[in-house]
Amino acid sequence: MIFVSGKRELSADRLESEEMEDTAPFSVREDGVFQKELTTPHARRTWRHPTGAGEAHLRAVPSSREAREHLTELVRSAIERSVQYFLKIQDQEGYWWAELESNTTITSEYIMLYTILGCLDPNRKAAMVRYLLSQQRFNGAWGLYYDDEGDLSTTVETYFALKLAGEDPGSEHMARARAFVLEKGGIEASRVFTKIWLALFGQYAWKKIPTMPVEIVLLPEDFVFNIYEFSSWARGTIVPLSIVMALRPKMRLPKHLRIPELFVSHEPHLRRRKPLSPTHRLFRLIDRVVKQYERRPVAWLRARAIEAARDWVLDHQEDSGDWAGIQPPMVYSILALHYLGHSLEHQALAKGLRALEEFCLEDEQGLRMQSCISPVWDTALTALALLDCGVKPEHPALRKAGEWLIEKQVLTGGDWQVKNCCPPGGWAFEFVNNKYPDVDDSAVVLVALERLKSAIPCDLAEKSLSRGLEWCLSMQCQNGGWAAFDKENTMMVLNRIPFADNEAMLDYPTADVSARVIEAMGTMGYPITHPAARRGIEFLRGLQEADGSWWGRWGVNYIYGTWSVLRALKAIGEDLSAPYVKAAIQWLKAHQNEDGGWGETCDSYRDPALCGQGPSTASQTAWAVMGLMAGGESESEAVGLGVQYLVRMQQSDGTWDEPYFTGTGFPNHFYIRYHNYRNCFPLMALGQYLHRNPSG
Repeated sequence: MIFVSGKRELSADRLESEEMEDTAPFSVREDGVFQKELTTPHARRTWRHPTGAGEAHLRAVPSSREAREHLTELVRSAIERSVQYFLKIQDQEGYWWAELESNTTITSEYIMLYTILGCLDPNRKAAMVRYLLSQQRFNGAWGLYYDDEGDLSTTVETYFALKLAGEDPGSEHMARARAFVLEKGGIEASRVFTKIWLALFGQYAWKKIPTMPVEIVLLPEDFVFNIYEFSSWARGTIVPLSIVMALRPKMRLPKHLRIPELFVSHEPHLRRRKPLSPTHRLFRLIDRVVKQYERRPVAWLRARAIEAARDWVLDHQEDSGDWAGIQPPMVYSILALHYLGHSLEHQALAKGLRALEEFCLEDEQGLRMQSCISPVWDTALTALALLDCGVKPEHPALRKAGEWLIEKQVLTGGDWQVKNCCPPGGWAFEFVNNKYPDVDDSAVVLVALERLKSAIPCDLAEKSLSRGLEWCLSMQCQNGGWAAFDKENTMMVLNRIPFADNEAMLDYPTADVSARVIEAMGTMGYPITHPAARRGIEFLRGLQEADGSWWGRWGVNYIYGTWSVLRALKAIGEDLSAPYVKAAIQWLKAHQNEDGGWGETCDSYRDPALCGQGPSTASQTAWAVMGLMAGGESESEAVGLGVQYLVRMQQSDGTWDEPYFTGTGFPNHFYIRYHNYRNCFPLMALGQYLHRNPSG
């Protein structure tokens, strides 16, 4: 039995009179709609989702040829609407680019930065205040993602930014925010980076912040510890920030802008802290020792280190003004140059500020800043979605997309070369980010270009593909896996230093990135016997959870990881009847929601008991459906239900609505809502379904 949605009406009386082929139990709601009763452990926690523009509810019908054909018709119509939407929004240069939404700290730090620089435009400030207030939760807090009930550090930074922008601390919304902060332990319980921002304004003591001495930039690359043992994003942040922390600037604020009201005198948070591990205690001791040096640094050594850090910052700025393509290195590099005495007219500062403006968006909600931009990622994924649903590679939109992607291949050096001597050839996430191409983007672009190469001049496509795959394979780590930006970036102890309270100092190999490379290898014709593929599969098998799933580093969460791996195993030619593959398929089936979709909350990173659980979303449903189809389940009931969910939830303009965050920046600390995910992945899934079920 399958469910079908559409304009065809089927009454409950007719349904009851028809012969049912599936014996799974069904119940009838008060509104007369049949729904399957889940008997898995997941059924104890159900999730409901508002209906879309199609049918109001699932309809139970026999699994007849007529019903399957009807579903096929609905899928074709949904694909047509979505394809037309994507063709309409493509940029004339050939790329697609959608918003990358995160939490309010990004915009709050924009307000703080421009307050320090003394150039905050009143109109932009008002628009940002409007945006920040629109994101406040019912309890006064601001959260890390859509359904988060509140995050302390995010709320502290947003409250302070609003106060700097002129919001009345006596207002009802500010009072609610203040109450939340105090209930959670106040400023003392917030993260290190929040305290650094407050210290810049004299609202927190520099001496209480964990140290990051600027002298670390002088340690040679072959030393056991140096800046290249940090992840690319941490490195791009730490180097400029170490300059700021060495200078310890303090902007004097008038009394009415200070925030003593966010401190808790009795510090109840101290009683709630978990006992420290021996490693944490050791690093706290080291931090106290280093603080003694910070009181009286060696003058010539400190000056030399600051100069070296400044030169590193200037060398790592792109011609576009970006640093590493993400917000933290950008704002801290601007701060470092500002505190070193450079004027706003200085070439590096002027370019940096222009780059920040390129990250900003404004609409009816107000003005906000993105943490990053994702045109290469969006373009490659959208091209694959269009290819999956039957658009020919020779179509002008896809040909332009392919040529644009080839133009964006990074053929210059970067930090990755410290541990890898391979010639360049990867792709970055953004329009311009020559220092930091990443394996994830590169692998997806390779899959897209391999399928588009018939529409691109042969020598151009083959050369790009060859360079790209060679670079990706060269980034394989000793354990057989692949990380995002660097090779062998696995000094796990760095996540224990006091400065690293967000535990995001490393770029270690993960299942999702590794699976992407293996999928690219399979798509390009490499066999499963290739040494890199064999080592990669062994790495993936070692990371599989006991329940059959895989943890997702860059997408939420186990659904993302499991889909990624199943796609890779299918592409490289793995035996899909292998027990470990079957376990992954069964895990996906067991976590389907009663509305036919799949969803997973960001809380699953904090609490693994919530893995695979959450309100159904378009992107996560698409991942699960594609994962099942990759595992040979195209004709299964689970896939049929998932496809119908996607059809039913599609809006009249060919898009899907998805307020939930399904992208991951740093697990437990930073999440992303990719606005393209809710549209490209459902189209991809529907196209793959139609290819496997052309006539129902």
